[in-house]
Amino acid sequence: MASAAASPARKPAPAMGRPGLSPEQDVALLPVSNPLLLAVGIMTASLIQVLDSTIANVAIPHMQSSLGATSDEVSWVLTSYIVAVAIAMPITGWLADKVGSRRLFIFSVVGFVIASMLCGMAQNITEMVIFRALQGAAGAFISPLSQAAMIDTNKPSRQPQMMALWGMGIMIGPIMGPILGGWLTENWNWRWVFYVNVPLGAIAFAIMAALLPSRPIVRRKFDITGFALVGIMLTSVQLLLDRGNHIDWFESAESWIYLFLAVSTAWMAMIHFTTTKDALFSRSLFADPNFLYAIFFSVSMGVVMFATMALLPTMLQRLFGYGVIDTGEAMMPRGVGTLITMQISGYIMRRGFDPRVLIGTGFVIAAGSLWEMSQWTLQTDYAHIAMSGFVQGLGMGLIFIPMNASAFATLPPHLRTDGSSVLNLARSIGSSVGISIVTTYLARNIQISHSDLATHITNSFVTVIDFSTSDRFPIIGETAVRMIDAEVNRQAAMIAYVNDFYLMMWMTLAVVPFVFLMRRPNLLPPGRGPGKAADEPVDLPH
Repeated sequence: MASAAASPARKPAPAMGRPGLSPEQDVALLPVSNPLLLAVGIMTASLIQVLDSTIANVAIPHMQSSLGATSDEVSWVLTSYIVAVAIAMPITGWLADKVGSRRLFIFSVVGFVIASMLCGMAQNITEMVIFRALQGAAGAFISPLSQAAMIDTNKPSRQPQMMALWGMGIMIGPIMGPILGGWLTENWNWRWVFYVNVPLGAIAFAIMAALLPSRPIVRRKFDITGFALVGIMLTSVQLLLDRGNHIDWFESAESWIYLFLAVSTAWMAMIHFTTTKDALFSRSLFADPNFLYAIFFSVSMGVVMFATMALLPTMLQRLFGYGVIDTGEAMMPRGVGTLITMQISGYIMRRGFDPRVLIGTGFVIAAGSLWEMSQWTLQTDYAHIAMSGFVQGLGMGLIFIPMNASAFATLPPHLRTDGSSVLNLARSIGSSVGISIVTTYLARNIQISHSDLATHITNSFVTVIDFSTSDRFPIIGETAVRMIDAEVNRQAAMIAYVNDFYLMMWMTLAVVPFVFLMRRPNLLPPGRGPGKAADEPVDLPH
């Protein structure tokens, strides 16, 4: 953390490779001997946790047959993980203060690896659901702790690059998950989807055990009431979003129970947090308007990014005939675009550029890519698919670094872990909301589009067979009708996907006006002001 502000009468001496910052200012909050190697360990831990949010999806059919489960039972393999993450993540800050951030981080990685091994060895669906819940509970702490550690262990001049690296892992992980999961399932066995975490987790553990420092342990009372209210609320929301499609939404009493629990506990939690002295989350977090806007933008990013990634694999494989590896290659340019603009946005912000402009531009670019995707047809080629993903990645990369910089600009260091857990939780909720919206909208639009298209299937439009004579050739007629129905299904599905992309485009554009309601954060280091030369680098929050 920066020390005292430099005297305005004398410009501080430049730090090594970092003009405009004195050596005292350009120091990490928790210095380490080899921050680059530690970043590798932190990113490896973060990557296995993010990968597991999507890597198991492609192995679900194989699990179902191997474990003898029904389709409803096997869906709990994903639901149990999501719910466990939602329940555990809010207490990250309290646990980090109670046992120490280093100890919690290392225990989380070890617990995650052990739970992954147990998932790979599961013999029935009950064991699998329990072990996946343990895996989610252990892994819930990894993402917020990794973000806070990347900031704390690097000096201010390197924080933008480290946050870009962390953000790249968070965004690329969900893209690579289905690819890696599909390859392991096809070439080895679905159990290797979980076993692959063991060597990677061992590498992360070895590096962090040797280098990871810890924040001081702080005496902090545990808010059991707040935790219970938040846990029930998040569990109800996640169950509603995850199971809504299976139980026909509000046609089922189960959905109404989830909604009642979510609304009532959310209301009680708001009252509790505003009236309790030692609340689960410090009120200082939510007193900062920029942090509140960052939560909103995190939800929006989760909706756009994860909803798109949930739609594309099924669309490319079912409608375009792509294999698992081909699908991964088509989606990979999204990660490349994200990497490029993350680096660019970090560089631009160090030059004093308004982060609100970058965030707004990123959302507009992402909306433009979704508009391009809404023009797709069944004849769209690989190049257009890859280019649309690349452009969307450019937009997402422009949002991530400025959003996090604005969120943490005015937060004191002791609130970073809490703030990081809230932002990660917001992105997780956004992804659940987005996936739920697009899958429901997709299913309904397929039915509507199929019905509309079917009304036009008459003799005047179809020359394959004369329907009036099909009774004389029943086998040929039945085959022809099936072929026509299959094509109608493909066209109806394509229309439904296009409508989803169009909906997400408008949802993305709707966020843009809120960007300029944010206050422009002061990201300049001590002793610097808005009047300084634009070519003098500035520092991100530390």
